Amino acid sequence: MDVTVRNTPLSGKVHIPASKSDAHRALICAALAARPTEIGLALSSEDIDVTARCLTALGAGITRTSDALHVTPIAGVVEDPLLDCGESGSTLRFLLPVAAAVCARSRFTGRGKLPQRPAGQLLYAMCANGCSASSNTLPLALHGRLRAGVYKIPGDVSSQFISGLLMALPGLGGNSRIVLTTPLESAAYVQMTVNTLQKFGVRIDNTPEGYGIPGGQRFASPGTYRVETDWSGAAFFVVANALGGNVAIGGLDPASSQPDKAIAALATALPAQLDVSAFPDLFPILAIRACAQNGDTLLHGARRLRIKESDRIRETCRLIHALGGRAEERPDALLVHGTGKLHGGACHSAGDHRIAMSAAIAAAICETPVTIKGAQAAYKSFPGFWAEINTLSKGQ
Repeated sequence: MDVTVRNTPLSGKVHIPASKSDAHRALICAALAARPTEIGLALSSEDIDVTARCLTALGAGITRTSDALHVTPIAGVVEDPLLDCGESGSTLRFLLPVAAAVCARSRFTGRGKLPQRPAGQLLYAMCANGCSASSNTLPLALHGRLRAGVYKIPGDVSSQFISGLLMALPGLGGNSRIVLTTPLESAAYVQMTVNTLQKFGVRIDNTPEGYGIPGGQRFASPGTYRVETDWSGAAFFVVANALGGNVAIGGLDPASSQPDKAIAALATALPAQLDVSAFPDLFPILAIRACAQNGDTLLHGARRLRIKESDRIRETCRLIHALGGRAEERPDALLVHGTGKLHGGACHSAGDHRIAMSAAIAAAICETPVTIKGAQAAYKSFPGFWAEINTLSKGQ
């Protein structure tokens, strides 16, 4: 699907979907709880729907109304369920340990770039504690139940490995420890998991080496849970405003634990050097913001972005070049040579939702319209994105 975006500032009111990060965690905790939970979220996304389907495969009951998901907890053991994670890395990494905690056998599959995204470090820790895996990449089968124990895992590969274990281990019979073998990156995302677990009555202890997880805990449903509005989805329109737009963005919580709320300050004052490791999802749109200012901007700490839906460092660099800008790719960084404007023209999403949406926002500083090929990639996290852009580009 090709979409052409006019080279004019955006104006009007935008409707932002629910936070994927918050919704994934809430759905999983609700599925593990002792009684049903109503999870309020008006606008979903493909990745959230994938997690809901996988939890249904594990035995949870999930029904949808106009503004909520109603979750009935997993009851009993489903024998050898197939969990299709689509293109959602969060779903895969969260549910690998959760599935192994609730059933003795399970199978995982996925599509797009997901089979290429690594899970080996997580599977290694799980296999040291009761499981075996047929492969380190999709498709794979798990055999054996997780046991309470010591889980040694690097902190700089994916924080989702740690979050998945934090959700899986409290229900086991004994106490467990997570030992971080390298410094933790994206610590705020792990803290989001801890915060959600606390809302479901689960205790996690911080330790000098990582985390302590008391065993034998029961997830207690709060009854209702309201998912926050997504700061990562809103980030595109926050930057659009910094590029001369006038977009009203409702529902955002300044006190949110979502790391991407950092965009509120960065969109108006982007430093010449910025470590993005705490909020890697902002990388592509920050690169576009860097194009809009004069001078060089170095976005570093982005090594893990090589293994997202695309090689996000490379594809962001290609996007800037396609639109007539200048940028240099580094092993864990991007150096953007900003001139305050871009030319415009045609570019490709590379199948990456954040590249597609960043390209649309870039049109505001282009001399000619921008045509995004593979624009359907945006549906992964923001199903209504192109409808919103169409309305906002008309000033409605």
